[in-house]
Amino acid sequence: MAQGNPLFNEAAYEKVAQQQRVRVGEEMTLQGTINKSFFLLLLCAIGGMLSWNHYSAMAPWGMPIVLVVFVLSMIIIFVKKSAPMLAPLYAFGEGAVLGLVSAAYNMQYQGIVAQAITLTLLVFGIMLFVYRTGIIKVNKTFVIGLTAVTGAIALFYLVSLGLMMFGIHLSYFTSNSGWAIAINVFICIVAAMNFLIDFAFIDHMTSNQVVAPKYMEWYAAFSLMVTLVWLYLEILRTLGRSRSR
Repeated sequence: MAQGNPLFNEAAYEKVAQQQRVRVGEEMTLQGTINKSFFLLLLCAIGGMLSWNHYSAMAPWGMPIVLVVFVLSMIIIFVKKSAPMLAPLYAFGEGAVLGLVSAAYNMQYQGIVAQAITLTLLVFGIMLFVYRTGIIKVNKTFVIGLTAVTGAIALFYLVSLGLMMFGIHLSYFTSNSGWAIAINVFICIVAAMNFLIDFAFIDHMTSNQVVAPKYMEWYAAFSLMVTLVWLYLEILRTLGRSRSR
C-alpha cells in the first residue's frame, strides 16, 4: 500500500523488518505506538506551555529552535533507529515553536488558540471514527490521489519559502481574502485526510503480515505528530484570517 504521509513509507518499514530479526516481545505493536504517540504529545504540550508562559524570553530563540527541530526531524526520517532518542527531543522542541506561534496569534486574537486546539482534536477524533467505521475506504486510488495533492502542497510551501529568502512574498501568505481562506480550508481537509492513510498504514504494519522492530513505534508516533501539528497550524491560520476580515 502506498502512503500519503511522506514520513510513512511502507517499503522502508518492510525493508527494516526483512533485514532484522525481531525477537518476540520486541516487535512494533499498535498499543505501543499509541502509548508513544501520547507521550510525544505530552512533551509537545509541555514545550508549548513553557514558551507560552515565557514568550518574551523565548521569542528571540524562535528561529534557532526551528532550525534545531528541522535538523532533528531530518535525522529521524533518514535514520529511523534514532527515533527513540530524538523523537522526544523533537516533540519538546516542536512544542516550544508552537507555543511561540500560538502566543503571537493569541495576542492578536484572544481565545483563538483554544479554538484551534479544540478543532484539531475534534477533527482527529472524527477521522479516527471515519477510519474505524470504514465510511471512507482507504484504497489504492484514494492513497495515490491524496499523495499527489499532499506532495503538491509541500512543493508549494517549499517554493514559497525559497522565494521569501530572496524577498519575494506571495500574496497568499499575507492575504485575508476569501480565496486565501478557501485554500486554507482545503489544506486543512487534505491534512485531515492524511490521518486515514496513517491509521491504515499503522494497522498494516502492526498486523501479522509484517513484523517491524520496536523502535518503529517511536517513528510512527513522530510521524503522526507531524501530521497533527500541520493540521493545527493550518486551522490556526484559517481562524486568524477569518477573524481579521
